[in-house]
Amino acid sequence: MDEGVERRLAAILAADVVGYSRLMEADEAGTHARLKALRKALIEPAIARHKGRIVKLTGDGALVEFPSAVGAVLAAAEIQRAVAGHESDRPAEERIAFRIGINLGDVIIEDDDIYGDGVNVAARLEGLAEPGGICISRTVYNQVKGKVDFGFAPAGEHRIKNISEPVTVYRALLDGARWRPMRRSASRRRGMIAAAAAIVAIIAGGTLWSFYPSSEPPAAVASDRSEPLQLPSKPSIAVLPFANLNNDPEQALFIDGLTNDIITDLSKFSPLFVIAANSTFQYKGKAVKVEDVARDLGVRYVLEGSVQRTGDTLRVNAQLIDAPSGHHVWAERYDRKTEDFFAVQKELTERIAGIVGSVQGARHQAELERVANTPTKNLTAYDFFLRGVLHRSRETKEDSILARAAFEKAIELDPHYARAIAELSGTYLDDIWGDWSESREHALQQAEILARRAIEIDGTEPKGYITLGFVYQMKAQNDKAIPLMRKALDLNPNDYMIHKHLGYTLPYAGAPEEGISLLERAERINPYHPGELLRSLGQAYFFGRKYEEALGALNKITQRHRTSIWLYTAASHAQLGQPEEARAAIAEALKLKPDLNLEHEISRRLDNGLAPENAEHLREALRKAGLPENSAEPGA
Repeated sequence: MDEGVERRLAAILAADVVGYSRLMEADEAGTHARLKALRKALIEPAIARHKGRIVKLTGDGALVEFPSAVGAVLAAAEIQRAVAGHESDRPAEERIAFRIGINLGDVIIEDDDIYGDGVNVAARLEGLAEPGGICISRTVYNQVKGKVDFGFAPAGEHRIKNISEPVTVYRALLDGARWRPMRRSASRRRGMIAAAAAIVAIIAGGTLWSFYPSSEPPAAVASDRSEPLQLPSKPSIAVLPFANLNNDPEQALFIDGLTNDIITDLSKFSPLFVIAANSTFQYKGKAVKVEDVARDLGVRYVLEGSVQRTGDTLRVNAQLIDAPSGHHVWAERYDRKTEDFFAVQKELTERIAGIVGSVQGARHQAELERVANTPTKNLTAYDFFLRGVLHRSRETKEDSILARAAFEKAIELDPHYARAIAELSGTYLDDIWGDWSESREHALQQAEILARRAIEIDGTEPKGYITLGFVYQMKAQNDKAIPLMRKALDLNPNDYMIHKHLGYTLPYAGAPEEGISLLERAERINPYHPGELLRSLGQAYFFGRKYEEALGALNKITQRHRTSIWLYTAASHAQLGQPEEARAAIAEALKLKPDLNLEHEISRRLDNGLAPENAEHLREALRKAGLPENSAEPGA
């Protein structure tokens, strides 16, 4: 060891401007001046307040040393909130936003600069953060948890170049919400939470029906099972996230969009059983064995691949593996111009469907034609679409505004982009679920107009039908909502979110058995499902008079932050003749909402489309459980 080397333990913050080259190309002088002003007015004061030392500044970033991990995280949060507020009046494409990564480690000090693995990890964490976000290492998380006014969500283990051990990453939740293993926040909506990413989730779990999970990894819970999943009767496949060979975070959204679209298109083939992206993206960035993935997800085939995008050229490698034998069934490399991106995507999808499905006939031909119907041929519009889906998955008022702007830009570039129009429609439903809509009636009207427009443009795009179905559900018109949702399911028979939403709606409307079947299939399609699915299952089992099963599902929910979880738990215990357990569950519900009462809960559910016979069933059970009749009556 060199005794002359000076070392110390430090918290290292690495920051970088998102899309710096694009901003400079659009307005070099203006961008430079704005960055300089932001540093002087917002960034440097925040660093100083938390006793940080700016080690170096680059044109688009900074390296900062702090004596405390708590100080580094608080400074980062202050910076991100201040910059977001400062830039909020600008168009989305002109805004300056930072990614920030923070690590705690041993550093080498030389001429006021710092070096070492601790610095390298911080820089890599910065690359993993979303625009406006903060990623921290486990060492930082262990120091700051419980000491700051916001929570953190686990973002998995990541392999970092030149670091032998994987780094466990956490993502800061700057809106102050605490993380829980489900995508939705109870404080942001009434009745049903905004299901806008996913994503990726991006898929799993995020937006109303899909999101791109890469950029906003969903918090998910593995199905509680003691036995391995059985292989489905249909040919079954899981598509792993394609590797980003550019090692460029700017390309991540594009590449994850490719993975998600392949999953979406494969899902449209009825002869196949396709695992949802929610579950496959749990493996992103992890060194896994194909055989283990197949066993965990209960499939026979696994598709994996990589993408390298250089200038106007695109190289996509893909290989299909028969997991039980470990044999490569098929492999292909596509070297094309970037403008041929959608053609590569469709060709790859059709080839895989043909090999795995081996099905012919009129229906199969119709499904091939449906997949061949590219949503857009405009890559720039596609990029704005992906950004919009990402913002929707975050489920905040600010992100909803950014999502709407991105979708509107995508539609401006391609007025016939039905999928973008359907997602734009969904942002108006998000306004209602998020409780930030100025007019529920106006939001529903806009959502309906846009959903109908999406269907008129492309009658084979399921998102238009499921969106319009939700509009009618929110109008308590299940007789109109359910046929639309069925149409969406027919167009995409493997879609997790369509199964989940139709499975939620049917029991509510008086058809619990079919709803249960759909929800159980949703659980199988997405073994690493968002925890919200368990609440829907518990409700469906209750209305199906399967009280033991209802409790089985509800008791698996670890973060029991919603009154409905406790109410259906209490109702199920009451119907099983277990009064003490029922009263205890009511007491927990009243802790969350002291003015909870039977009159309001039944009335609210009837307004949201609950079938009258279900309302009376629930009323009887909650009365047995001891829920106060009205707000004037003291709680249990």
